[in-house]
Amino acid sequence: MTSFSSIARHLDAVLRIADFPDYPNAVNGVQVDLDLDIVGIAAAVDIREKTILGCVEAGANLLIVHHGLFWGGLQPLTGAHLRRVRALLENGIALYSSHLPLDAHPELGNNVLLAQQMGVTPTRGFARENGIDIGVMGETEIATEVLAMRADAFAKLHGGAVRTSFTELGRQTRRWAICSGAGASSETIREATELGVDTMIVGEGPHHTAIEAEESGIVVIYAGHYATETLGVQALARYASQKFGIPWNFLHAPTGM
Repeated sequence: MTSFSSIARHLDAVLRIADFPDYPNAVNGVQVDLDLDIVGIAAAVDIREKTILGCVEAGANLLIVHHGLFWGGLQPLTGAHLRRVRALLENGIALYSSHLPLDAHPELGNNVLLAQQMGVTPTRGFARENGIDIGVMGETEIATEVLAMRADAFAKLHGGAVRTSFTELGRQTRRWAICSGAGASSETIREATELGVDTMIVGEGPHHTAIEAEESGIVVIYAGHYATETLGVQALARYASQKFGIPWNFLHAPTGM
C-alpha cells in the first residue's frame, strides 16, 4: 500500500510544483490532506459534487484535478463549497490539484498532449508567464480548415464544440501555437504576433481576442476550456497508477465551456 503523502511528494517533484508561480487561488499540490493508504485514483478536470460522487462510486480515495477547491478565493464554508468539503472528508477522499504546472509539463501537460491530438509537433514554448512557457508552438504546413476540423472532432468527443475566428478558404497554417484553457488574451495574441504565429488553438478567451487576432492576421480556434484540459489530469493519473500500482479512472464531467 502507498500513502497519500508519498504520492503527493512524488507528484510535487515530477510537476516541479515549488518552481511554478501561479494564480494565488490555484493552490497547487495537496488541497485536502488525509492520512490514507491510496487504493484507487480518480482524475477530473474540476472539483465539483459530481466528480466527488464519481470518485466514491469508483472506489477511489484520491482525486486528482486541474481546477481545485479555491478558485473563488477566500469564502465561507457554506452552500456548494461546504458540500464539496464535507463530501471529501466524510468519504475519506484526499485531493491533489495541479494547474499551470500540469499545463506546462513537457510529457504529461495539457498543451503538449493537445498538440499530439492535433497531429502537430512542438518545437518551442509559448505563452510565457513569469519566466515560464505554459503553452507550445511549432511549424507545419496544413490547411487551417483541416486543423479546425481536428479540433472540432476533439472538442465534440469531450462534450464541447469549436468556434473559429475569421478564416479564408484555402488558408494555410504554417506556424501554430497552443495554450489550453483560457489561452486567448491580449498578451498571448501580442506574443503570437511577435513570434510570427498565424494560427492559435486555445480553450477560450474574451470576445475582444477574436478582433485583436483578426487584425493581427491570426486565426484563433477556440476548442473549449474543459475539452482542452482533459488530457493532463488523465496523463498524471495514469502515470501515478503505473508508478505505484494503483488503479485509476477518469471522471468525465463536461461544463459546456
